[in-house]
Amino acid sequence: MPTFTASRLSSNDNILYPDRIEIDAMNITYYKGYVLGYKSTIIARSNIASVSIGTGIFFADVIIESYGGNKIVASGFKKREAKEVMNLLTID
Repeated sequence: MPTFTASRLSSNDNILYPDRIEIDAMNITYYKGYVLGYKSTIIARSNIASVSIGTGIFFADVIIESYGGNKIVASGFKKREAKEVMNLLTID
């Protein structure tokens, strides 16, 4: 199961609690850390409607949308990692 963790240098939101995406055969799990705990969002791979990448100078955001209207916006990944996430989720 590949796990991708955002860079702590990418934005103020990621300094202490970087975004994290875990991908397995059935689901995508997104973790957003907070001072007290974290929020997790799970989307079944079969429900993915689209995957896109928004790039900046150094870092990229991964945007995953589901057919049910859920949207994951994970920020601060290296461009190479963002492309790898996109390839894993769009190629069967």
